[in-house]
Amino acid sequence: MKTSKLIKKCLAITILAMFSCSNPNQNKEVKLITLNPGHFHAALVQKSMYDGVSPEVYVYAPEGDELEAYLKLIEKYNTREEDPTTWKENVYKGTDFLEKMLSEKKGNLVVLAGNNEEKTNYIAESIHAGFNVLADKPMAIDAKGFDLLRTAFEDARKKSVLLYDIMTERYEITNTLQKELFMMNEVFGELEKGSEDNPAIIKESVHHFFKNVSGSPLIRPTWYYDVDQLGNGLVDVTTHLVDLIQWTCFPEQILDYKKDIHMNSAKRWATLITPSQFEKSTNKDTYPDFLQKDIKDSTLSVYSNGEMNYTIKGVSAKVSVVWNYQAPEGTGDTHFSEIRGTKANLKIKQGKEQGFKPVLYIEPKEKNNQDYKKSLFDGFIKLAKRYPGIELKDTVDGYEVIIPESYKVGHEAHFAEVTRKFLSYLKEGRLPDWEVPNMIAKYYTTTSALELAIRKQ
Repeated sequence: MKTSKLIKKCLAITILAMFSCSNPNQNKEVKLITLNPGHFHAALVQKSMYDGVSPEVYVYAPEGDELEAYLKLIEKYNTREEDPTTWKENVYKGTDFLEKMLSEKKGNLVVLAGNNEEKTNYIAESIHAGFNVLADKPMAIDAKGFDLLRTAFEDARKKSVLLYDIMTERYEITNTLQKELFMMNEVFGELEKGSEDNPAIIKESVHHFFKNVSGSPLIRPTWYYDVDQLGNGLVDVTTHLVDLIQWTCFPEQILDYKKDIHMNSAKRWATLITPSQFEKSTNKDTYPDFLQKDIKDSTLSVYSNGEMNYTIKGVSAKVSVVWNYQAPEGTGDTHFSEIRGTKANLKIKQGKEQGFKPVLYIEPKEKNNQDYKKSLFDGFIKLAKRYPGIELKDTVDGYEVIIPESYKVGHEAHFAEVTRKFLSYLKEGRLPDWEVPNMIAKYYTTTSALELAIRKQ
């Protein structure tokens, strides 16, 4: 009897130990490593402090303006009057920055935001070395990168580390509420199938090369104008739009890119940049050698624009991205979204009528259907309990969702929300089952669109 009890006790201890070892991140302090921060998004991850994250940050990068810009932003956050951060940056400068990071292993979470030409390789190397990785979009910019990314995800599974991309747009309140309304059958109905000529889902955005960030003019690195280093428009910002389609319209569903995604058509076109515009946005008065291939009569052609039409689980979707040089005074980046349902269409508009701020609309298919109106208002009352303060306002085509200003925290604040979500996944030791296959599906969508556009050009 004693022997039997002893065996059971030992077995219980063994099982407990195995369970504890299956989550190497649980109750472990997170130590950030910032690798070659060539984009201001790297600094935005550190605009806030986080519970369980050490203030010691290890930075590995080559010397240059990009590193200095990143460090200046961190210093700005550390010295601001309201809620200053307390980051301590330990910086290694050198051309062997990647090898140094991999060998020293000073932290356990690598943050990547910068030049996309080598980003997928940085991801793969970091994962293979046993680091968790939080990467800015895009994690892959071509078919070769997509194949390497798939391998990195498989490697991450084997090494029990997490790889995740920074999808800030999920946290923008109009996108969030559009998804909530989509999931309410009494409001939206069923998702229509649509067609290539009349897609059931449309996502469009307009962005600008010259803008202000954290109150100051954003100086772009020169490589930002090289699609071989940044990525074509079809694989850059479109990452967010494709992600929103998957996240909103197929919530928590596991997508199989081989079966569920079919690219129908894709195209790309260039934005023309003058020498004076290039100098204003980069502080460089000459084009670097790597851009000479894209220059004609002193004007730079940047293939930053693209459009794709594809089906996802049989539903037609259209995604387009346009990059202009600078937004007109008082305006900024814009976003348009439409999702067509059997009972209503859900739209987000961000034009002049909306003051260039995103506004969410519900447009019923039957405007004077009193039964639908009652169902809508009953459902909205339930939604308002989760999002206090939201209201419905009559419009010509249906209703505008009035959203309190307190929910409109701005793009920069969304980086902290993504980071906190990822930290919760680290603590659990796993991502939701649908996240990895859907990230793979997302990057298959963008990279296959680029391949098709180039073939058809």
